[in-house]
Amino acid sequence: MADYTLYYWPFPFRGQFVRAVLSHAGASWEEAGDNEIAALMAAEPTAQLVPHMGPPVLTDHGRNIHLSQMPAILAYLGEKHRLLPDDPVLNAMSHKIVADANDVLYEMTRYNGAQVWTDGTWKEFQPRLARWMGIFEETGRRHGLAAGSGFMLGTQAPGLADIVTAILWGTMTARFAPLRAMLDRHAPAIAGLSDRIAALPAQVELRNRSDAMYGDDWCGGQIEASLRAVLKLPA
Repeated sequence: MADYTLYYWPFPFRGQFVRAVLSHAGASWEEAGDNEIAALMAAEPTAQLVPHMGPPVLTDHGRNIHLSQMPAILAYLGEKHRLLPDDPVLNAMSHKIVADANDVLYEMTRYNGAQVWTDGTWKEFQPRLARWMGIFEETGRRHGLAAGSGFMLGTQAPGLADIVTAILWGTMTARFAPLRAMLDRHAPAIAGLSDRIAALPAQVELRNRSDAMYGDDWCGGQIEASLRAVLKLPA
């Protein structure tokens, strides 16, 4: 049996953070099918593995536990696989980075798909997206993705904060190439960190597998189609 089962749609979106951490930890996992995920979502909370509105959901078979919500899952995996700093301030900063990443996804999908992008709304959003990149750049400097894990400075193995930061910006700029120049301009250290994490063997294997399974998709649906339209990318 695999170490874990991940319930998440076949996209490299919120579930990709969980996949990346499991890959880095050398853990094995199975992916639940779409029908199984849909059935679990539709079940009454009393019948769900863990009460939740939507995936990701992660089952740890070794401990027979079930978790939902990306930040909670990553907090658990970070502790279990020793990817969090011992210092309580740096530990809290790691969780802040996870929360910030979740906020960026929320805004990039126009509030979890409540709206779609238009040329006008995308133009209005550019200063805010640049600010988010700057926030990650400065948070990384203070964290330092340095004192916390050292990986940004090339001195130690990556921690949870490094992996989450790299998956957020690395995946997004790989799927939407025009955003890479913006990241290089507003957050050059984060761009470099993303490249170094992406070059790790476990992440290379995950990326190759994800590309084969998901193609160029990121979050899917009308929201991704509208994002590709404003960026002048093929649908």
